[in-house]
Amino acid sequence: MAPLPKLAVFDLDYTLWPFWVDTHVDPPFHKSSDGTVRDRRGQNIRLYPEVPEVLERLRSLGVPVAAASRTGEIEGANQLLELFDLVKYFGHREIYPGSKVAHFERLHHKTGVPFSQMVFFDDEERNIIDVGKLGVSCIHVQNGMNLQTLTQGLETFAKAQAGR
Repeated sequence: MAPLPKLAVFDLDYTLWPFWVDTHVDPPFHKSSDGTVRDRRGQNIRLYPEVPEVLERLRSLGVPVAAASRTGEIEGANQLLELFDLVKYFGHREIYPGSKVAHFERLHHKTGVPFSQMVFFDDEERNIIDVGKLGVSCIHVQNGMNLQTLTQGLETFAKAQAGR
């Protein structure tokens, strides 16, 4: 079997959900009686459709998951993870403004996982470049996280391991 990462890290905005939590939606959020998540104005908030399956797949493979987000809307981002019932997947959350490199240094310190044993999914090229310099296998997410992107990420990680 191909080697698996010891930590899979996800950006949030435009990676797990199709908006910037600090710009395009209006916290606080709540779950309606019909189960939909809505913002303060009643706007329906959603994840990319395959995100729960992606996280469940990683759990079934035994790969721990973390979040790394540069948003200034820390409370709103955490609230969405709770309301979408995703908190159970995320062993670590680094959600605050600043460099993604700082997020990864803290994840490394907290988990003891070497950068070379991590895979990172993000929609922003600048974050991919910065975090890639640490030795993390980075995957540029386009049009939201899905099972195909997860498979690509795990294959990219396995190839990087083979080349070490």
